[in-house]
Amino acid sequence: MNLSSSLSSLSLRDCGLQGKFPGNIFLLPNLESLDLIFNDGLTGSFPSSNLSNVLSRLDLSNTRISVYLENDLISNLKSLEYMSLSESNIIRSDLALLGNLTQLTYLDLSGNNFNGEIPSSFGNLIQLRSLYLYSNKFVGQVPDSWGGLINLLDLDLSDNQLVGSVHSQINTLSKLESLGLSDNLFNVTIPSFLYDLPSLYYLDLHNNNLIGNISEFQHNSLTYLDLSNNHLHGTIPSSIFKQENLEALILASNSKLTGEISSSICKLRFLQVLDLSNNSLSGSTPPCLGNFSNILSVLHLGMNNLQGTIPSTFSKENSLEYLNLNGNELEGKISSSIINCTMLEVLDLGNNKIEDTFPYFLETLPHLQILILKSNKLQGFVKGRTTYNSFSKLQIFDISDNDFSGPLPTGFLNGLEAMMASDQNMIYMNATNYSRYVYSIEMTWKGVEIEFPKIQSTIRVLDLSNNNFTEEIPKVIGKLKALQQLNLSYNSLTGYIQSSLGILTNLESLDLSSNLLTGRIPMQLGALTFLAILNVSHNQLEGPIPSGKQFNTFNASSFEGNLGLCGFQVLKECYGDEAPSLPPSSFDEGDDSTLVGDGFGWKVVTIGYGCGFVFGAATGYVVFRTKKPSWFLRMVEDKWNLKSKKTKKNVGRYGARGN
Repeated sequence: MNLSSSLSSLSLRDCGLQGKFPGNIFLLPNLESLDLIFNDGLTGSFPSSNLSNVLSRLDLSNTRISVYLENDLISNLKSLEYMSLSESNIIRSDLALLGNLTQLTYLDLSGNNFNGEIPSSFGNLIQLRSLYLYSNKFVGQVPDSWGGLINLLDLDLSDNQLVGSVHSQINTLSKLESLGLSDNLFNVTIPSFLYDLPSLYYLDLHNNNLIGNISEFQHNSLTYLDLSNNHLHGTIPSSIFKQENLEALILASNSKLTGEISSSICKLRFLQVLDLSNNSLSGSTPPCLGNFSNILSVLHLGMNNLQGTIPSTFSKENSLEYLNLNGNELEGKISSSIINCTMLEVLDLGNNKIEDTFPYFLETLPHLQILILKSNKLQGFVKGRTTYNSFSKLQIFDISDNDFSGPLPTGFLNGLEAMMASDQNMIYMNATNYSRYVYSIEMTWKGVEIEFPKIQSTIRVLDLSNNNFTEEIPKVIGKLKALQQLNLSYNSLTGYIQSSLGILTNLESLDLSSNLLTGRIPMQLGALTFLAILNVSHNQLEGPIPSGKQFNTFNASSFEGNLGLCGFQVLKECYGDEAPSLPPSSFDEGDDSTLVGDGFGWKVVTIGYGCGFVFGAATGYVVFRTKKPSWFLRMVEDKWNLKSKKTKKNVGRYGARGN
């Protein structure tokens, strides 16, 4: 048998192909399907003149092949049913010609920066079931001719610059199941026709300029609803709580959305994601949210006007992974029932009025990675670790702006040697997203024997600033190999700046300002190549400021209030040895007996993930007052960002098809 003449399907997906595109592939006379997705090393032009006229499936997503959408190409694709050119190098293109491919059932042109108006000729594609044009630069309105796409199931026009209304174009699409119109410029009320689409289960209108009230919903097919980051006002309609199949409800960042959170919300027995953050909601948090469902993964009520106490009803075997009540007016103590949230990875209770001591019971949460308790009325000593694996996976720890006192919490964050971050033993995260919020994370460590007790070294961000901590900074702080943000400012720390800080090669931000530190700035800090932010102002430091590399980029504000310092940064010349040398360091990398639970110097404020950054995410945190370190953005976006559009196509079918 002649293989070349009988071959009908060829898939070279993600094979790392490089070099010039092999145009002789299209000499195969019976080739019906070609898949070259994720071969971005291929270059050259697409040989349209050699195309097989029986080709029905063509996927060139994420390649660099130059595709010319011109007459000679389209005329050879009359049998095409599936075309994906997402994130490909499409040039010299007349998109209107695609309206001639009347057999198409699937068309994906996303991520190509197309501009101008959407071709009205797409209205000829009456067999089309899926159309993805997101992440381009289309302008104008949705063409009126689209009203004839009666077989369309999935439509995504997100992340363009579309305006106006879509009523007349879409209200006849009775089979529509998934509709994405987010990140555009629509500035009308929510179209009433949406209530007449009987099959619609995925609706995303976030990040537009929608106005008016959220009207009552008439049907109950929705599984995903995102109206976040608009200008909606009024109260949450009770009919939303009757959408019995709803799995994700995201109404964040509509600042004029008022009223209380009805306990009827707990009737949504399939709810996995609830984000009502960054609104003007009041009243108390419904107690039933702690135990009404065993599948709720994300609960984000931050940045509202909620009062009362933290719910004490979190039940055993709940599935919460993300709990955010930041920026409300909650009082009382931190509920110990949170320890029942054994899947919890993120806990943010910052910026409230909580009066309590440090909640040691939280250290038993086996998956906790982010703990933010900043800006409350917490007080007392923060003791050392109470178990060998306290907070064993913690990456971000912020207890700033409280009334904690005593020495820095030496030994508080000891953990497993297996958690030690190094080039050989990094944490690998595989995140799969359901929309912007639902995700799962799998972590593995390679080639490391578990030993107890050792320094817990997954910590990336530590903030103990604006408290009443005293005494010295422990030398063993150099054990925190993964540390990238450290803030101990606005305490009453004494002694020298430890030279062991120079071992923290990943450090990006260091704030030791407004303490009682003395002696020189260690020369070892000059070797920190990633250090972008430094503040040692308002101490009692003296001697020459290190020079070279990053230290040459810092201005006088980083060192002000230290009259004994000299160097070009403070416009004061150094003469001889102007300060005493530091005492010999007793730091021993093998000594794990003490450890500081340090802090990160940025002010962490959660804003609505539902409005476009990490958990919907969209984004996330305001870092170091105004700066966001790149590592943190990557971490949050990878885990919680809706912008994973490739995943979104499958998500659109999640509710009804279970894909």
